[in-house]
Amino acid sequence: MKNTGIWMDKEKAYIIDIKENNEDITTIFSEIEDYRIHGGSGTRFKGGPQDVVQDSKYLEREKHQFKKYFKKIIPLIENASGIVIYGPAETGEKFNKELEENYKQVGAKVKAVLKADSMTENQTKALIRDYFKKSKSNYNSIKEF
Repeated sequence: MKNTGIWMDKEKAYIIDIKENNEDITTIFSEIEDYRIHGGSGTRFKGGPQDVVQDSKYLEREKHQFKKYFKKIIPLIENASGIVIYGPAETGEKFNKELEENYKQVGAKVKAVLKADSMTENQTKALIRDYFKKSKSNYNSIKEF
């Protein structure tokens, strides 16, 4: 029985496999571009030239980059019997949604999607180890959101 915990944000994911008393950690980097939209008025005068910001183009590119990031993670967690996802932002929720919609067998193994601040590798290992120790004592299959 292999339990897997994932701490993820937009930049990277720590995948921690816990099997008995052994822990393996894998780090996956996302390659998601960090962009800031610049635009608005090209001049300080009223009625001057305006820059058109193609916001939808950037958002669509980011969406494809997220899918590519998630596709790198999924093969590493397919064999887990239980999965818990942590993260400081909505990346974990996006990943869970992707699993539920497109990878139903893996998505069914997700026990919880929880918020957690940025952590070191050791803090992440301890957090995930503690979650699965607690879930052994009072195991339930209800997803926590």
